[in-house]
Amino acid sequence: MNLDQLRAFVNVAQLGNFTRAAEQLHLAQPSLSRQISTLEQSLGAELFHRARAGSTPTAAGEALLPLARRMLADAASVRREIDELAGLRRGRVRLGATPTLCISLVAEVLGVFHAAHPGVELHITERGSRGLLDDLAGGELDLALITTSGAASAERFTVTPLLVEELVVISSSSAPPLTTQESMDLGDVAALPQVAFSSTYDLRATTDAAFAAAGLTPHTVIEGAEMDAVLRFVERGIGVAIVPAMVLIERSGLRSVRLSAPSLTRTISVARVTDMSPTSAAEVMQQTIVRTAAALAAGSQATMRPA
Repeated sequence: MNLDQLRAFVNVAQLGNFTRAAEQLHLAQPSLSRQISTLEQSLGAELFHRARAGSTPTAAGEALLPLARRMLADAASVRREIDELAGLRRGRVRLGATPTLCISLVAEVLGVFHAAHPGVELHITERGSRGLLDDLAGGELDLALITTSGAASAERFTVTPLLVEELVVISSSSAPPLTTQESMDLGDVAALPQVAFSSTYDLRATTDAAFAAAGLTPHTVIEGAEMDAVLRFVERGIGVAIVPAMVLIERSGLRSVRLSAPSLTRTISVARVTDMSPTSAAEVMQQTIVRTAAALAAGSQATMRPA
C-alpha cells in the first residue's frame, strides 16, 4: 500500500468513475486501474462494485475510505512541515557566542536573519569560548561563535575561521584623544587607568599575557567588569580598556586607537559538531554569519580582515 494507491482509491470513491478519476489525477486509466487492483490484492478484498453505470465502494471500501483520507491528510501535513522548514518559515536555531560578539557581530547577524526568516525561533547563549564548546558538544547548541579553540576540540568540531580582528584601546569620546598618533604601544597603555574585564573572559587572559610578556604591570582602577559595564565605565571617562575593534559599532560615546609594539589580534570562528548534520535553519544561519562577517571586515578600516 502506498500513497499513490490510496489517492487513486479516494478519487474513484469520490467520483464513482474510473475514467474521471484518472483524468483528475492526470493518469491513463489503465495505470489507475492497476493501482486499485494492486491495492485490492495487498488488502485481500475488493474495494469497488464495478458496473457500467459507475463504481461504488464495497463494505471493505467503505471501511477503508475514512482511513485513507486521514492517511493522505497526515502525509500532506508532513509535507507542508518539511517544505516550511526547507523554506525557513519555521524552525529553530540555538546560537552561542562570547559576550563581545553578542553585542557586535551577533546583533548584526540576527537583524539580517530575523528580517529574512521571522518564523524561525532564535535561542542565544552567551558564554566564554570554552563553555560554548562544551555546550556544543553536549548538544545544547547548533552553532557557536568562538575566539579560541584547543587542539582537542578540533577532532570533535568543524571550526571555520571568519575574521582576524585587532584589539584596540578605547577611551571616552568626550575626553581628549589618548594620542595624536595613529597607534600607541603597550607601555603607554599600561600607564593609563585601566577598566579590566572579569577573569572569566578570554580577552582578559589575552591582555594579561601581553602585559606580562612585555614586563608591564597595568594601572587598574576597576577590576572584574562584564562587557557592558566596561564600555559604560569607559564612556563615563573612568578609564581606558583594551577591547575588540568590533564593539565600537554604533558606539558614538567611544573612540579608539590601534595598538602597536605589539599589536594584539584574535581570530573569530564559527563552530559546529563535526558528526552531526546541521538543520536547514542552522545552515542558513551559518551562511548569514559568514556574509555578515565579510561585510564587517570590508568596512572596518583595517582593524578587521577575513581569516
